[in-house]
Amino acid sequence: MSIRTLLLLILAVPALVLGGAIAMGVTIPVPEWGREYVMRFLLDPAPEQVDLPDILGPDDPTRPLVVLDAGHGGRDPGSIGRDASGEEVLEKDIVFALTMALRDRLLEEGGIRVALTRSDDTIIPLAQRPEIARQLDADLFLSIHADSAGGRSDVAGASIYTLSNEASSEAAARFAERENAVDSLNGITIEGQSAEVSAILVELSQQRTQDDATEFASLIAREGAEVIRFHPQARRSAVLAVLRAPDVPGVLFESGFVTNEADRARLTTEEGQRAYAEVLAQAIRVYFARRAEP
Repeated sequence: MSIRTLLLLILAVPALVLGGAIAMGVTIPVPEWGREYVMRFLLDPAPEQVDLPDILGPDDPTRPLVVLDAGHGGRDPGSIGRDASGEEVLEKDIVFALTMALRDRLLEEGGIRVALTRSDDTIIPLAQRPEIARQLDADLFLSIHADSAGGRSDVAGASIYTLSNEASSEAAARFAERENAVDSLNGITIEGQSAEVSAILVELSQQRTQDDATEFASLIAREGAEVIRFHPQARRSAVLAVLRAPDVPGVLFESGFVTNEADRARLTTEEGQRAYAEVLAQAIRVYFARRAEP
């Protein structure tokens, strides 16, 4: 018997007994001395206390809120490439610059509230990133990254990841394994839910959330078709911890490869970063415009 089935049985049996008693007119006495006899099941532990960032943009809580997550940071450099002079090019710096460019673009155009998981070169524990979006009651979560192909300099192009219980390919599985191990690699220990409970929460989450994430991923691909160079397998899915917020649609945008010269040039110039920001901002705007339609 699966854990999910067992939990459903545990929760359903008392309800059936109570319903039958009520239907038969049986009165169930309730002790006056307290409620210590009540059995409780902690399916969703109290949210971890995190430092919530400021919300930028319109001072209107009815406006949609997007949380932008610049991957890695601090002592976690992420993927590492080298430019023509041999200098290291770090993923954490690239994605931070991209995130700032996107933030500025959204605020300049107005109408959308923006929050950042990190606003400087600090490391944010992996589990806290989607939790920030949840506690801010965000409408959308976008995590921005860059990849590495190791010794292969010919691999290039952006990819768009959504959450799935199974990876869409071997490459997606390897990517998820590497990204999900960031905390352990950098010495951060976060007490969280067990793998079983986490799986149940994701499984029981509204399908609408994942449908919305898929729609947003499609908009990024559509808006960037003539602007961004995408990987031949641009749309991917994987078991990514950073996207495990069951009530906030989330997408991970892999902007390109720091190990590819052409990608690196686009990712490290103001012109290239502006192009990425325009594509992502437009995709975000279209996504929220569709949500607002009657």
